[in-house]
Amino acid sequence: IKNKKVNRDGFDFIPDAIVKAGSATIDDYSNIKRLGIDRGHLVPAGDMKWSKIAMQESFFYSNISPQYADFNRGIWKRLENKVREWTIQNGKIDIVTGPILTGTYNTIGPNKVSIPDYFYKVLLIYSESDTIGIGFIMPNQKSDFDIMLYSVTIDSVEAFTGIDFFPSLPDKMEKTVEK
Repeated sequence: IKNKKVNRDGFDFIPDAIVKAGSATIDDYSNIKRLGIDRGHLVPAGDMKWSKIAMQESFFYSNISPQYADFNRGIWKRLENKVREWTIQNGKIDIVTGPILTGTYNTIGPNKVSIPDYFYKVLLIYSESDTIGIGFIMPNQKSDFDIMLYSVTIDSVEAFTGIDFFPSLPDKMEKTVEK
């Protein structure tokens, strides 16, 4: 199964039936091209090639957030590729990613889907000898800078988002990897 390659072609974006509070719909994303916005996958479809079900689930609107096209196809894609590279090198990485809404933001569509100002990604990278933590906070805009200029501590991402990312880690380990 690990060698199975599922192509992303032919999968449609669909509402997530499990989300009872409501979901974005196709109508929300109907005029995004003229705004320069993509349907940005939070979990990249490129990471789901191992399973048809996983690939389809990556197209749920609950996994999608409005990203400016220059961001999604640029620096964010470069970060996703780097994370894939680190995963191949290390074998296992825990990844948490999402949008950051700062309180003043634009929206799209009839459901007023928020266009995030920033996106974050936090990683626990497990190597043979150590566990390393790294975070990224990137503005939802075009950038030609190196992705590492956006690297921060996980503690910094937690402070910015208000989220405690790895509360089940032993306290000593959590303190070490998050700083």
